[in-house]
Amino acid sequence: MSRQIHIGHLTLGGGAPVRVQSMTNTDTMDTRATVEQALRMVEAGCELVRITAPDVKAAENLGRIKEELLRRGCEVPLVADIHFNPKAAEVAATLVEKVRVNPGNYTDRNTGKLEFTDQEYSDELKRIGERMASLIDICKRHHTAMRIGTNHGSLSERIMSRYGNTPEGMAQSAIEFARVCEEQDYHDLVFSMKASNVKVMVDSTRLFVQKMHALGMDYPIHLGVTEAGDGMQGRLKSAAGIGALLLDGIGDTVRVSLTEDPEAEMPIAYDILQAVGARITQTEYIACPSCGRTQYDIQRALKEIKAKTKHLVGVKIGIMGCIVNGPGEMADADYGYVGSGHGKITLYKGKEVVKRDIDQKDAVDELVKLIESERQ
Repeated sequence: MSRQIHIGHLTLGGGAPVRVQSMTNTDTMDTRATVEQALRMVEAGCELVRITAPDVKAAENLGRIKEELLRRGCEVPLVADIHFNPKAAEVAATLVEKVRVNPGNYTDRNTGKLEFTDQEYSDELKRIGERMASLIDICKRHHTAMRIGTNHGSLSERIMSRYGNTPEGMAQSAIEFARVCEEQDYHDLVFSMKASNVKVMVDSTRLFVQKMHALGMDYPIHLGVTEAGDGMQGRLKSAAGIGALLLDGIGDTVRVSLTEDPEAEMPIAYDILQAVGARITQTEYIACPSCGRTQYDIQRALKEIKAKTKHLVGVKIGIMGCIVNGPGEMADADYGYVGSGHGKITLYKGKEVVKRDIDQKDAVDELVKLIESERQ
């Protein structure tokens, strides 16, 4: 388990629920548009709102955005997204609850060097620590958290010279920044390994976690497949990468990156969390695909059951075609709806039969009555 940190009023890691976040795509200088979009994101379930701050003016405007959100009753923590501008990071850190920096392009210089001696490499690390000192001091004084976000494809030339554009390079880059922060007694950190390639994202995150634990570190992890695309492709890539790591027990916050309106990302994130059992926010349905043994309209039944039970958060319902495999394959369901003959349904509570051979036209209502009677 990771350590728990605070991002404003929000807890992250250390047994807290896996948090869902997203990022605005409005012009940060357009306060009204950014606030309106942030409110839509929060309404959709977003718990952390990230906003780009490419320069000092944009960083300063985060304060006005924050004020307007608070005026409208929204206390969602804000995250400033920083790439190349250390001054913007320092300004933002005084105004919002978290800043995100990319070690590949935040403090490393682009000098065109292809090789670094051990001494040159060490000197660059020392310089990074010196350049990070001001931001770290501000974060400590303002209780501002920081995400060290390594991206595949934007590693520094220093890292590239030694490790290449690899999961090893991504993990090593983040570890170096972790050490810089720890040397300055700053620990309100979150780390991420982002890539559009699912395998690279998964491999680099696992490698970073191994390295971090070997050094006695236990920082929270942010998960996401960056630039996943839109539609089914974006959803499947995100589910594959995020889901694999959550099943490893890795991950404290997630962002599904879709080329769509940001509020479209939250339902997918919660679906992924539900699917792997990381955060239960919905009714869960175990439904077989059916086969020639099924003697009732299972597709219609599933739709009707969903429509009448979708409000039962945390309840698990099995909808199975027949008694051959149904009772066994829905063994961990709270309730079961199982075909038992032509147009006939048997209802279960757990593994126990409650009522046999109900006509299909009555069976969904009987199931709902059973569940409601148990929940009263």
